[in-house]
Amino acid sequence: MAKTLQELMPTNARKKLGSASKLNVLSSHDVFRVLKEDKVIIMACNTRIKHVIPGIMRAAQDLDAVVCYELAKSESNLKGGYTGMTPAQYADIVFGYAEAVKLTKPFFIHGDHVTTKSPDPAVVGESRDLIKAQLEAGYTSVAIDASFNETHDNIKVSSQLGRMVLDAGAGLEAEVGEIKSTKEGGEITTVEEAVEFIEGMEKAGVHMDLLAINNGSKHGNYKPGEEVHIELGRTGDIYNAIKKWGVCIAQHGITGTPLDLVGQFADYGIRKGNVGTNWQNIAHDGLPTDLMDRMRAWSKAENKDIKFATKQFLSDINSMPQDNVKKIEEMSYKSAAEFITAFRAKGTASLVEKRLLNK
Repeated sequence: MAKTLQELMPTNARKKLGSASKLNVLSSHDVFRVLKEDKVIIMACNTRIKHVIPGIMRAAQDLDAVVCYELAKSESNLKGGYTGMTPAQYADIVFGYAEAVKLTKPFFIHGDHVTTKSPDPAVVGESRDLIKAQLEAGYTSVAIDASFNETHDNIKVSSQLGRMVLDAGAGLEAEVGEIKSTKEGGEITTVEEAVEFIEGMEKAGVHMDLLAINNGSKHGNYKPGEEVHIELGRTGDIYNAIKKWGVCIAQHGITGTPLDLVGQFADYGIRKGNVGTNWQNIAHDGLPTDLMDRMRAWSKAENKDIKFATKQFLSDINSMPQDNVKKIEEMSYKSAAEFITAFRAKGTASLVEKRLLNK
């Protein structure tokens, strides 16, 4: 039996960090294995602009919470994605900040939405190369997103890619139903679809920890006056149907959802909550005015979402005045504390340690 959390660190993360590191990096499998029966949600942060990370980590430390740091394939890939960070660069940033703030609480790094839109070997191979790079960088959790495919192909792709994730000792998330609001043409995931998918994955010998579903949420900011329509009843029905396999729900698209509603998510089997655009909004609020003006002008001229300006202005973002950096850190701390509290995640770090080490 392990005596410390470090003894449970997956080999790839230990190899990346070296034996001298005191960080407690866990596989998400271990985290959700011991928390699956608790009505708590682990906050997963898509930190597209690095300056928000220290504030989130300080909140995790002070509130004794497990937190996940993640970027999706579109945000971070072998070419840098629209954040300009490759998996190796992102992991170095996360680990570096964790060392700098002296983070003692357990956390994990997650490859969000490894999008695989076709069972074509070339497309699957591209995702395989990305996952390999993520694991080499020290990621301890990966989400395979083949939800664009028919269920049988989704199972085929997700099990093929998922097996390499499990072989590395990392946790696995997969998806049924593309995360897209019904107004944008998204279809709510049915109980039957979820069960068919889990049964197919289990038959293939690939056990997953989390299932992402379309329950009416959307990625990005909600427009002024746009209502949040998340079908928690359907979410609970799916959870009740799949929990016998030890699988819980991952909730995507939380930015813009009222915190009092977010607090209810855990009652419906949701154990991981992705918060992404919120951190981008905070970073943008803290950027120097002239830099933000230039980013908006570029976005307008290129007719692209403002998120794509991140890579274009990365050197300016990373070298901005310390007063702005500190402002972003403080705003991130406040928001992270609010989410951790709403997610009922205070104390999850000690709870995970206690259960994993049988204290």
